[in-house]
Amino acid sequence: MVVQHDQEAKEIAIKRSQIKREQDIRRIHGGVSLEKMFARIKEGQIKSLNLIIKGDVDGSVEALADILGKIETDEVKTNIIHKGVGTVTESDVLLASASGACIIGFNISVDTRVRETAKQEHVDIRTYDIIYEVESDIKKSLSGMLSPTVTENVIGVAEVRNLFRIPRQGTIAGSYVREGLVNRNHRARLIRDGRIIYTGNLGSLRRFKDDVKEVKEGFECGIAIENYNDIKVGDVIETIEIVEEAR
Repeated sequence: MVVQHDQEAKEIAIKRSQIKREQDIRRIHGGVSLEKMFARIKEGQIKSLNLIIKGDVDGSVEALADILGKIETDEVKTNIIHKGVGTVTESDVLLASASGACIIGFNISVDTRVRETAKQEHVDIRTYDIIYEVESDIKKSLSGMLSPTVTENVIGVAEVRNLFRIPRQGTIAGSYVREGLVNRNHRARLIRDGRIIYTGNLGSLRRFKDDVKEVKEGFECGIAIENYNDIKVGDVIETIEIVEEAR
């Protein structure tokens, strides 16, 4: 490869070196889930559970870090390697992969692209909206007593582009389905600036004047969230499917 300046060549070389180093580290450590972690504890392979914490506000992040950082058993203890405010990023996933860490998200949404990266890197991302549930899950994982996994699969993503106030019906969000499909029977999650504002049921789903069961990617629709009207233009509505699996 030929470049015009030696400085550009150095920058490319450094970047490639960093990428190779990260790939080598990830091959050594690999991803880790809470289930795999307990098996490795029993085999004496690991002595600490590495965690990355991301949350909606600084207070939540600090509270979680304080609570989770103090959890330990006779065999293993927790180790907070990174914490920050905001949604989970691809950099967080790569750091988790390189350090063999699990990612804990509190009251935040995880972008579809980031979830795909986590899947490729075998990184476990767990999201919560109640602090004691996070503490309980980590404690149970360290003792091998985890309850069934409850997974939230994002089925559709719609962007709110207009608002309509309908008497006795509340706020209808004129939306454009960016990804997947919006299904009338799925739960809805309202996202604003990467933060989960509200989670509930869909009140109605319409195409023009017709009530419909689902609307696919690339189409517009009217969405009402049951018992919730504080919707703004620019918000994102995710429809989610909850799946429970035995550990």
